[in-house]
Amino acid sequence: MIINRFSLKKYFFLLLLLSFTFAGAQKKFTVVLDAGHGGSDFGANRVYPETGRLNEKDVTLAIVLKVGRMLEKNKDYKIIYTRKIDEYPSLLDRTNLANRSKADLFISVHCNASPRTAPYGTETFVQGPDQNKTNLEVAKAENDVIFLDEKDREMFASYDPKSPESLIALKIQQSKYLESSLLFGSFVEENFEKKDKRFSRGVKQQNLHVLRLNAMPSVLIETGFISNYDDAMYLASEKGQNEIAESIYNAILSYKKAIDRNKSVAQEPAKPEEKPLKNDFRILLMSSPMKYNSTDPALKGLSDIVTIKEGTLYKYYYSVTNFASVRDNNLRSAKDAGFQNSTSISFVPDQKLGVGYYTLELAVTEQKLSSNSPMLGTLKDVNRDKVAGKFYYTYGKFSTLEEALKTQKEIEGKGVKNTVIQKVTK
Repeated sequence: MIINRFSLKKYFFLLLLLSFTFAGAQKKFTVVLDAGHGGSDFGANRVYPETGRLNEKDVTLAIVLKVGRMLEKNKDYKIIYTRKIDEYPSLLDRTNLANRSKADLFISVHCNASPRTAPYGTETFVQGPDQNKTNLEVAKAENDVIFLDEKDREMFASYDPKSPESLIALKIQQSKYLESSLLFGSFVEENFEKKDKRFSRGVKQQNLHVLRLNAMPSVLIETGFISNYDDAMYLASEKGQNEIAESIYNAILSYKKAIDRNKSVAQEPAKPEEKPLKNDFRILLMSSPMKYNSTDPALKGLSDIVTIKEGTLYKYYYSVTNFASVRDNNLRSAKDAGFQNSTSISFVPDQKLGVGYYTLELAVTEQKLSSNSPMLGTLKDVNRDKVAGKFYYTYGKFSTLEEALKTQKEIEGKGVKNTVIQKVTK
């Protein structure tokens, strides 16, 4: 075959044109922005003199639209909104939209709330099997929304978050996205903390319906507590919303840069996904002769506290996980809350005590409880001992910490609260 100069130039021009065509057709980095709640679902809300009724659905939409406007200026990104107005897309519609779009990242923006006004700060959730029931109340608050929509009732009817089969399926389904979700979540919380000077409660795993069906890295960002006055004023302000939006936007840029950098190093093997550790880890906040209830200011607003009494000291442990990254974030959250001497402690799951047993300390009183006491009426076989002039009421004997925790949760459901797990070694 003979190719003259004209044909050769034409050939190379065609190749050049095709290269530009394929380059332009390359998939943009697709981000799904989900403004939590909407329509008849107001989300968390409070009434303040300065703002009137402050609704979560309005704050989340304002922040999402601001993030979207920033991203739309960058040609490398494609932005998809689950809603741009005050309407309620079902949770199934939100996840289906993300999956059909083959999105690279799903971001659901929310506001937190608590029955108390003290808790404040930001936290980011990634999908997890909820092995340790961390932040259960947050999960309940978000998952309750599924009952608002017929599609969701049908879709989630067979899903039982307490079922081992469901948890195993969730773990398999989401494990390949966990590491990327944790990475993005860490960028978000780092920006909130260092750039915006907010109190970061860390990155945590939780079973949230809006995340669990997503076939991509996904996070749910709690931008602050509407139930806390200072947080609420910040969330309602233009300045606060702009800062939150910019921090999320910068986290997206950092995340994409990290992903692109990994892709460019073709000769390096793919970084393995984070695997669960052999042991569980709890963060020891402090040891004290004082017994504190879960709402005591001494615990500085931290939830998911397990108290274990050893001898005369009460040891306060925050959260539990068997992932190293979550453990490190929990430790950082504890130190940020003011527990500078906190440390991570390893617990062997289902380890039986060689000597002694666990029991539940129900109450310590100066006077003997009346036989009409609600606690004594609720529980049978409560043990009572008198030591140094005080009455100690305990319940049950357990060979493992997990058995004690399970019973503690059961009796809390019966109204017996603020119990303490006691380790008896004599």
